[in-house]
Amino acid sequence: MPTTRVAVCQYAIDIDDPAGTLERLRASVAEAADSQPQVIVFPELCTSGYVFHDIAEAQSRSEPVDGPTVQLFRELSLKHHAIVVGGFCERSDGERPFNSAAVVEDGEVLVVYRKTHLWDTEKLIFAAGDEPAPVVDTSVGKIAVMICYDAEFPEMVGSVARRGAQLVIAPSNWPAKHIPPGERSSEVIKAQAFAAVNHVFTLVCDRVGPERGVDWIGASVVCDVEGYPVAGPAEGKAVVLVANLDLDGALVKNVSANNDAFSDRRPNLY
Repeated sequence: MPTTRVAVCQYAIDIDDPAGTLERLRASVAEAADSQPQVIVFPELCTSGYVFHDIAEAQSRSEPVDGPTVQLFRELSLKHHAIVVGGFCERSDGERPFNSAAVVEDGEVLVVYRKTHLWDTEKLIFAAGDEPAPVVDTSVGKIAVMICYDAEFPEMVGSVARRGAQLVIAPSNWPAKHIPPGERSSEVIKAQAFAAVNHVFTLVCDRVGPERGVDWIGASVVCDVEGYPVAGPAEGKAVVLVANLDLDGALVKNVSANNDAFSDRRPNLY
């Protein structure tokens, strides 16, 4: 099977400059389009921004699934003949919006996933989703989607891998923190580990740009089934990462001549 070309759009998001954010998103897509990707990925909350003051502000910036952000994904998927994955602030019927991500192909929304593991002050703003991370059949293979902190739970990545996911995509906003000199961020290391442990490709699309006093790691990365980066991490700058992935490689779970990543599991012991 031919390889699948993925493009990861890491750009500056600013909650106080929605027009500028959208302009940077479009510029990132235009750069990505030069490589003719089959999958284009945007960060978590890629048009709204992240650092909301309160629930009311988040609700004011929230959108229904047929709102402008997902409509943009639909238009881009048709224009570039690509699967588009990205995060948005989803309006709910309750008091709080959802931190969501959509997967769109051929102008159609294949699935909307609502973040189930909320990070830090997200718990004060968003409602947590209560559905498992989906595994979606697409033209390039089976894609799983989850959001940022979700992907730090081994059970979550293991679950989608055992349900057949070949590529795990996590739109993210990784807040900056102290990283010892010469080390990679622990978030990148986890993305590598989960790829290797489950023999799946992992793709994290992070963001950059200061926002209301918060900075971001900006360490988007694409990892192969052995856990090695094949694109990124490109820390702290706006960039488009492009990688070619043989997704059929994720269907083979042999990790040695006598070991299998799944059949060797003994879940009754842990």
